[in-house]
Amino acid sequence: MNYPAGAAAGEKVQALPEPQAAHHQLLKRLGVDIDAGTLRLALTHRSYSYENGGIPTNERLEFLGDSILGFSVTDALYRDNPNLPEGDLAKRRSAVVSTRALAVLGRKLGIGEFIYLGAGERLTNGKDKASILADTMEALIGATYLSNDLETARQLVMRLVGPLLLDAGALGAGTDWKTNIQEIAASRHLGTVQYVVNGSGPDHARSFGAILQIGGVNYGTGTGKSKKEAEQEAAADAWKVLAARFPDSHAAGSV
Repeated sequence: MNYPAGAAAGEKVQALPEPQAAHHQLLKRLGVDIDAGTLRLALTHRSYSYENGGIPTNERLEFLGDSILGFSVTDALYRDNPNLPEGDLAKRRSAVVSTRALAVLGRKLGIGEFIYLGAGERLTNGKDKASILADTMEALIGATYLSNDLETARQLVMRLVGPLLLDAGALGAGTDWKTNIQEIAASRHLGTVQYVVNGSGPDHARSFGAILQIGGVNYGTGTGKSKKEAEQEAAADAWKVLAARFPDSHAAGSV
């Protein structure tokens, strides 16, 4: 039996459809070559596996890619910020490798259209769920390593998250934007932080919009598939406004 690349001998295998021609466009966007079997594996969500005889999923590749992503980002932050304390390095790394950040990258690349999903996930717009997009991004990093080498995978990571590393330095890179906003508002006596959240759409494809207000003044907006995601995005948006308003310090909690 021929196993897809990246699948261990003994794992139950069922042939997936051959990648569509559009998959070549995905590889072009990533700027890497991934062999067909490994690409199929990287794009196979567990919901598809459950409905297709328990075929291998992308979870092992996700595990591998997560480690490569973490190492690459940590290495870059360490080398580029020789005077930054460990705590700040950790905050920046967490912001860059967060589910939200990876999901944004996944949406920009349009990977949702390529993911093999089960019927239930397709009905609930799983192709745009932050967790699924983030996990698939990590799996694609792992697949890049297996099809090439560590340096190629590291270069992919840096192409993807390079701009985020710059933003992390400029904005203070809090992993929990809502907590950071609370700290800033309190330290600057700006007033009470409130979120105005509205939902729309059918139950199976609900979306939310949030407006962050401090002292009754609008500071940021955000959208997401959950109230929490929308509020976090609004808080991140507000952080940019506050960083520009108080440029004397960008460190989280000290603006």
